[in-house]
Amino acid sequence: MAGILERAGPLPWRSRTPGFPGLLQAIVAQLISNAAATAIWNRLRAIPGALDPAALLALPEDTLRAAGLSRPKVAHARALAEAFLNGTLESGALDRMDDATAIATIVSVRGLGPWTAEVYLLFALGRLDVFPAGDVALAAAAADLKRLPARPNPVALRALATMWQPHRSLAARLLWHHWRHLTGRPAMDDFTAD
Repeated sequence: MAGILERAGPLPWRSRTPGFPGLLQAIVAQLISNAAATAIWNRLRAIPGALDPAALLALPEDTLRAAGLSRPKVAHARALAEAFLNGTLESGALDRMDDATAIATIVSVRGLGPWTAEVYLLFALGRLDVFPAGDVALAAAAADLKRLPARPNPVALRALATMWQPHRSLAARLLWHHWRHLTGRPAMDDFTAD
């Protein structure tokens, strides 16, 4: 990790809005590039009501698809909205839970896996010791910095990240920063959901 800031410059401190908008933004970012996620997020958040669970459920699928959401992501966004409306997820409750309980609660919703939950805890709740080991860019950055012959799989990356406890969130931010610098790829912009 030594030298990342000298090479890549100041670390941008990205954050997301807690609650429904922050988890919806994580769904948008699943398995796509930051550039694509940013474009889709901009279109989605411009739709009146899209950042409110009840209003999102009332939107036609075609409207959500026109913003760039795939059919599975529309289903995941709707499952997320339903979870907020039926009380399965509640922003304040998630904030009060320990990391493991919050992650388990989030992944109980269809379409929200460990990466989504960990990214939410890191960027929306500001948790200090969360590491999304399933993230491809984190694996690539770790392989580059550690001069590994290949990207570590999520299990190996999580094991590697134990050396950064109890500050794995900062380690993840530094690794992403290194990878963006190395590849010239932009970060998903820091949007606040109004």
